[in-house]
Amino acid sequence: MKKIFLITVAALLSTAAMAQDKQKPIYYSISFPNAAHHEAEIVMTVPQAPQSLRFRMSRSSAGRYATHEFGKNIYNVKVTAIDGTDIPFTQIEGDLYEVGSHPENIKISYTLFGNWTDGTYASIDPSHAHLNMPAAFAWVIGQEKRPVKFEFNDLDKYGWKVSTQLKSEGANVYSAPNMQYMMDSPTELANSKVTSWDVVNTDGKKQKINVSIHSDDDQATVDNFGKMVQKLVLEEKAVFGELPAYDYGEYTFITDVYPTDSGDGMEHRNSTCIVDPLEKVAGNENDLLDIFSHEYFHSWNVKRIRPKSLEPFNFEHANMSSELWFAEGFTQYYGDLLLTRAGFTSLDDYTRTLAGLVNQILNTPGAAKYPATQMSRYSVFADNGVSIDPNNNVNDFTSYYTYGGAIALALDMRLRGEFKLTLDDYMRQVWLSRGKVMKPYTIPDLQADLAKVTNNPKFAADFFKRYIYGIDKNNYEELLNKAGLVLRKIQPGKAWAGSLATNAGRGRSGQQRAVGTEGLAILSSTTTGTPVYKAGLDAGDIILKADGQTITDPKSFADVLAGKKPGDKITVNYKNRTGAHETTIALEESPYFEVVTYEKAGKQLSKEQEEFRNNWLRSKVK
Repeated sequence: MKKIFLITVAALLSTAAMAQDKQKPIYYSISFPNAAHHEAEIVMTVPQAPQSLRFRMSRSSAGRYATHEFGKNIYNVKVTAIDGTDIPFTQIEGDLYEVGSHPENIKISYTLFGNWTDGTYASIDPSHAHLNMPAAFAWVIGQEKRPVKFEFNDLDKYGWKVSTQLKSEGANVYSAPNMQYMMDSPTELANSKVTSWDVVNTDGKKQKINVSIHSDDDQATVDNFGKMVQKLVLEEKAVFGELPAYDYGEYTFITDVYPTDSGDGMEHRNSTCIVDPLEKVAGNENDLLDIFSHEYFHSWNVKRIRPKSLEPFNFEHANMSSELWFAEGFTQYYGDLLLTRAGFTSLDDYTRTLAGLVNQILNTPGAAKYPATQMSRYSVFADNGVSIDPNNNVNDFTSYYTYGGAIALALDMRLRGEFKLTLDDYMRQVWLSRGKVMKPYTIPDLQADLAKVTNNPKFAADFFKRYIYGIDKNNYEELLNKAGLVLRKIQPGKAWAGSLATNAGRGRSGQQRAVGTEGLAILSSTTTGTPVYKAGLDAGDIILKADGQTITDPKSFADVLAGKKPGDKITVNYKNRTGAHETTIALEESPYFEVVTYEKAGKQLSKEQEEFRNNWLRSKVK
């Protein structure tokens, strides 16, 4: 395979003089002589190189909204002429290089280290090469619009096959039309098992769906799981009325399942990278479907229904977006809803999901203080960003996933109750206005689409003013009641002190470190408004006694609360760097909710409620 690549490059260079008006592709050759030690050797051939040439590694990744330091994992960097003559270059930043005087055609080579399997980084060992492109491939600044080609070597050596949305050119060579597409095309080289089927789109055209799974499962398991995914694909298609027109007529679920993986799902234009730290697929199908459902919905919402703030995606630093409450949050809502419609999640299980959404929007300090737009912008720090010091997220951030999911739930209920419409109707309108025609949107665009589908600009303006730009909250008790669901306190009449935050926050180890083993150490911020917060307890404090009882762990503290009621007070002895202290915790009732069906609550479900619930949760596949 190496000879084929060299011949291709030679032909490319020999014709360069005859086609100066047409830029030739940039070529990457990827080999794995030291896969056992997590290394790949990458050679980038740049024909018709610009005279002033800088190349770099990325600092952000498609689908991620925070910065990452991919440049730290490349070394042995060299720049040469085609004949191997060294060309001088300077590393001017950690991930940025500048090339000195050079001929028209050059090669840039380096060693890539990768040992983290997720939706962002690279992972290499004899079982696979898991390549998220920004983490693996350097690129030439100013050449982003040039076509790109890849040759993946050593496939036969390791018994690997290629799973990717890149276009196959034959002989293990794959292509992308430009750098943006390349960076959006994760590639798994592994002995994967694949199951595929055709879906006839609304326009009568067939499109192929592939489920590629690298795991310790047999083909029968993968085929059976594919049938489950097929059912889910049709349920998602029903929301929008059609599939997107996938490039090259295919969509691929690129899946890696193994206990040492880092769980993740990452959307891409015609594929998704799904990684799960499970033993195998068999026996865990429903757990995996949760990720599949969310990520596949993204092939409409975010990859085509695209925020203008993410266009074009900047690989030198993170794009900031105020729209992630919609891009991720509405996807979060549908990911769980569609599992219920497809019959994979029971109603009782779905009520627990609904309770989670409601508690996030009604019982977190971030949602109480800040609008969904501001929480979306915090993604540049929150989305697995690079930092090691503790933060105060428990008090200043509510995830745009759940914040937006709760807004989607409320809008769905209100459209059904007030307009005899559904959130599906709204999503189809946004799809036709923005996604299908690939017209990036702003928040006013989303408001305009809501006004159009409801034929009520006043409602749309009020909804966006209060719940998107503002911090008002919908009446979830009233809205859920329409579907015969009860929103109620989860522990009525029981004493509650709030979380003691005894799990380490970011940047701290899971141990109590230098504070010793005596008492119960609080390792990260307590939550604003909770009894423990009001009592002045916070990170760095070590609880020694509560109500006269010695405290050694979370259970011993919970045992003290077990016999108490809301309104009771307990004395707490604690210490910190300033010495020994005593405070009083005034216990309260937990503000957290659960959602249960009328049937479970012992209430009579009306025909209207039953019809509302069925219209909402039953399958939409015809």
